Amino acid sequence: MLKENLTFNDLPEVVGKLCERIESLENTLKDNFAKQVPVKENLHVPMTVEEVCSYLGISKSSFYYKVKHGGIPVIKQGKHLFVYRDELDKWLETGRKKQVPLSFEEEHEQMLAATRHKAKSREL
Repeated sequence: MLKENLTFNDLPEVVGKLCERIESLENTLKDNFAKQVPVKENLHVPMTVEEVCSYLGISKSSFYYKVKHGGIPVIKQGKHLFVYRDELDKWLETGRKKQVPLSFEEEHEQMLAATRHKAKSREL
């Protein structure tokens, strides 16, 4: 494509070829950027009590109650409590109710397992 002695008459042809090459380079770059995996957001970030409350949409008193009784995974650093966002999401997932309804047999087995039976009295 490059000639040592370019003339003014060769200029439109050379510019046209350069434009085609630039367009092919742009398309190659676009394809490479599209194939790249997007960078994942780092979810292992500590959150303060206020951030957790706004994230969950609950009050501080509800948060402290759930920490004490519900098992929200917290980290205590001195007087401060922190929660990692990814651990909070996992905790929320474990609290999800089953999607599939139970059959009558499964429901009956769960009820029997939950009831306490009296111990048999011993006869001497």
